[in-house]
Amino acid sequence: MNNLEGRIVAITGGFGSLGLATARVLAGRGAHVALIGHGASKDALAAPLDSACIVTGIDLTDAKSAQQAIDTIVQQTGGLHALVNVAGAFSWETIADGSADTWQSMFDVNVKTALNASKAALAALSAQQGGRIVNVGALAAMKAAMGMGAYAASKAALLRLTEALAEELKDRGITVNAVLPSIIDTPPNRRDMPGADFDRWVKPDELGAVVAFLLSPEAQCITGAAIPVTGRV
Repeated sequence: MNNLEGRIVAITGGFGSLGLATARVLAGRGAHVALIGHGASKDALAAPLDSACIVTGIDLTDAKSAQQAIDTIVQQTGGLHALVNVAGAFSWETIADGSADTWQSMFDVNVKTALNASKAALAALSAQQGGRIVNVGALAAMKAAMGMGAYAASKAALLRLTEALAEELKDRGITVNAVLPSIIDTPPNRRDMPGADFDRWVKPDELGAVVAFLLSPEAQCITGAAIPVTGRV
């Protein structure tokens, strides 16, 4: 299925486990992928990502740096059709024993990065037909468990960003949606929860396939949605 053939897709957090898995899924469906992150070597990327556009040294919490990343991608590839905001982080701490600094950090990494990247991409997306933005949220945005207040609050804010931007852009033909995974089967999560049943978790390429659908022509009528991707958790 090459329903993303010729589409240029930028992925923030592109060098993490989920970012790379999503990039491979999209490239396998014909997309030209651009990876945005702090640092990585193109030499380490195998097919189908060996022809990916690489933009490193980017701090997406800084609006100017985010704009630089998007401008570089447009200059190198000739445009931009979609943005996938994968960049994010997780922190577990109780409110009683935690710090307000953690809340700020979670909002910076999980909300501000998506905000800055999306704002930076708007001009390029508006120049194309059927522009797309997909934000990677979390199921925790719907209900916070103990120790997940800061994380869940930041992911809830990302949902509000998704909804507000979807309303703002719907008359431009740009859709904005979010996916809400439960626990993703990544090496860090396995290390943190070694006794868990990993088969119940969401595989990165499975989440990537949902993202691919939201970027496809078949999803043109979906915007402002928050789609749970829970596996068997």
